[in-house]
Amino acid sequence: MIYLLYLLLGAFAGVLSGLFGIGGGLVIVPVLLTTFKVLNFDNAIAIHMALGTSLATIIVTSINSMMAHHRRGGVDWKVVFTMVPGIVLAAYLGGYVAHLLDATILSYCFTAFILAVAMKMWFGLKPKGLQPFPGPVGLSVSGAGIGFFSAIFGIGGGTISVPLLSRFGLEMRKAVGISSALGFPIALTGALSYAISGWNQPGLPEMSLGYVYLPAFVGIILTSSIFSRFGAHLAHKLDPRIMQKSFAVLLFVIAIKTLLTS
Repeated sequence: MIYLLYLLLGAFAGVLSGLFGIGGGLVIVPVLLTTFKVLNFDNAIAIHMALGTSLATIIVTSINSMMAHHRRGGVDWKVVFTMVPGIVLAAYLGGYVAHLLDATILSYCFTAFILAVAMKMWFGLKPKGLQPFPGPVGLSVSGAGIGFFSAIFGIGGGTISVPLLSRFGLEMRKAVGISSALGFPIALTGALSYAISGWNQPGLPEMSLGYVYLPAFVGIILTSSIFSRFGAHLAHKLDPRIMQKSFAVLLFVIAIKTLLTS
């Protein structure tokens, strides 16, 4: 039943990815955390494994999203390549910092982030005013911030990078396209950091690479890519305002459950 749940989780994350342009980490991490507790994983490392495994799955899903946006001409590769060095360094650091944090503190930080995203989606909050488009140094610093917090929260970074790039004056299509390309280096470097930081950590279950649990990784990637196309199809059929508020409610529920089980 647990392995079937991973397949279903991958399908759900794929639909969310297609609907909202997110990597699914906001949902993957809490569900993984719940299943890991059912499997009696050590509480001291369960949240770390959920975050590391989530990033590992996003490596695969981000490739599909990146290529889809590239084919439509939505990726400004000059901006992407300027931001990547800061992203790579900071994402690796973020994974290491998460390794150093106590499990309870890390859970509270993740819960606070979910609540912030839920509030933003429910009220449709958007940054006011535009900022001048930064030069290479500014883009590198922005990339570092995106990479660091994305790695700590086990996400592909879209919930952070899209609003930031939009505030820099990029149209939404370009912002989402660049964000989709940034998801790959964030996930790859972050997952590598979790795998190395968790190597030989006491209490690791079998079939894990550091903080990356391979059965969950395989189950999720098997279905997420397929269902992302279904989510993209739904995005053109459903009222975006209703879907946005529905997802906000889901995030509120997830945040409360994560808080209660921390």
